[in-house]
Amino acid sequence: MKNIFLSIYLALKEVWRNRGRFLLVSMVIALITLLVLFIAALGEGLGTNNREYISKVDAQLVVFLDKTDYIIGSSRLDDVTLRAVRRVDGVEDAGPLSTSSTAIVLPGDKVLKVSLLGVQAGRPGIPAVISGRSFLTDQAKEVIIDQRVAEQTSIKLGDVILIRSTQGTKDQFFELRVVGISSRQAYLFQPSIFVPAFVWERDRPKSAAEISNLTPAINVIFVKLKDPTQAKVMLQKIQQTVENVQVADIPTTISNIPGYSAQQGTVQTQGFFTLLIGVLVIGGFFQIQILQKVPQIGVLKAIGASNFVVGLASIIQIVFVTAVGVAIGGLLTYLFSLGFPPTVPLYFNGSSSALAIIALLAIGPAGGLVSVFYAVRIEPLKALRLL
Repeated sequence: MKNIFLSIYLALKEVWRNRGRFLLVSMVIALITLLVLFIAALGEGLGTNNREYISKVDAQLVVFLDKTDYIIGSSRLDDVTLRAVRRVDGVEDAGPLSTSSTAIVLPGDKVLKVSLLGVQAGRPGIPAVISGRSFLTDQAKEVIIDQRVAEQTSIKLGDVILIRSTQGTKDQFFELRVVGISSRQAYLFQPSIFVPAFVWERDRPKSAAEISNLTPAINVIFVKLKDPTQAKVMLQKIQQTVENVQVADIPTTISNIPGYSAQQGTVQTQGFFTLLIGVLVIGGFFQIQILQKVPQIGVLKAIGASNFVVGLASIIQIVFVTAVGVAIGGLLTYLFSLGFPPTVPLYFNGSSSALAIIALLAIGPAGGLVSVFYAVRIEPLKALRLL
């Protein structure tokens, strides 16, 4: 215990005597922390804006048209397929999803681009309403908006919104009454609004050839199972029972969202190399620090300090300086995050931020490991140039 207290004293005493030098290193670590946390938040934010709606759907499986590589925008199904899926034994319910994009016309000739999603009331695919109610009928000119729409506009329950869709070569305008607000449901980087399937077909952007079509197109079908633990078995069963379809679970559907995997891989690579730079910076500093105090370490050993005391003092010093830097970086990250507008896709997820902080705390000892080994191997007589 005496050796431990001695190590702590030696480590902190040196930090205090050279506080300017060590503060500079802590600030470098703080900037690395700031960068790592923002990269983690950016990756989480981009991923959330891509997968948020799909990840919250009350379903276990997603049915696609065969040979569409699990890409929602490429899949086209019909009501016959929907009814066939509902008849499969083990399926509790199935609901269609139709996807498109449109724009809400706001005061001052401003617009908010949104994902226009067609769903059926009471079926898988429709989000839970946290305020208001769901649709009364499948043909009601009503809309459920997500919280992102409410946050970015002044739209509230009971308002009539005007959406603009290009049909053929002309812009068409449609009025919808807001009857419900759901939790955040971003889809493909846009906030979402939900309408009944027939209203979706009427209001969605169309080519000239599609204007006369009145039958809602279905992109995919969400499937809720009676026993969610049998998802793998039911996946195969639906594919064998229903013709010309392929089935995926929710994680597979998310990973096949265009650009999702590549985007997450890029962000994770950036975070990895930032941590690697941190290891090299910290390792380089403490290696130089040890080289500069070889005579002092030699004196300590000459008067009886053990390798344990010297090594532990070095480790405590590295951990302390790293912890101070990470704490400053965390505070800077919080302060900077307060100034970012809600349109910037930053999302500080608790678990991912905690993992990033743990990794940052680990890079200090990892980077300084070489200097610790060097310190304990210093020979007193050689350090004092007596040999």
